[in-house]
Amino acid sequence: MTLTTAEADKILATCLAPWVLELGLVVESLAEDRAVLRLPWSERLAREGGGLSGQALMAAADTATVIAVSAARGGFVPMTTVQQSTSFQRAVTGSDVRIEAVLTKLGRRTAFADITLRDTESGALAARASTVYALLG
Repeated sequence: MTLTTAEADKILATCLAPWVLELGLVVESLAEDRAVLRLPWSERLAREGGGLSGQALMAAADTATVIAVSAARGGFVPMTTVQQSTSFQRAVTGSDVRIEAVLTKLGRRTAFADITLRDTESGALAARASTVYALLG
């Protein structure tokens, strides 16, 4: 049971830490096993040298997983990150980032996802992440 993007936006606004909203994430599309979000470029999120900070990218990947799990479950359920591993491939400067979280396994108590983060202007891979979530509800 997939959510609408409006329902996913409501999850972003009401179920996540307030500082996550500061990232400005936008839900672009949802399917039963995935979520695609966009992280808008912001000087506020850039580090010295002009590249988006790794912390912002990791938070975006983590958040995309929450939305993908919620889409697969038909709504938000309490969950928590158990593990996240991120490999950075290239800096993103002056461009939005497309984040695609694909669920590789969704069980009753755990969820696993692979996430790609791409520079929207060039399409180049900026980072890969994998997450493991404990589903609490």
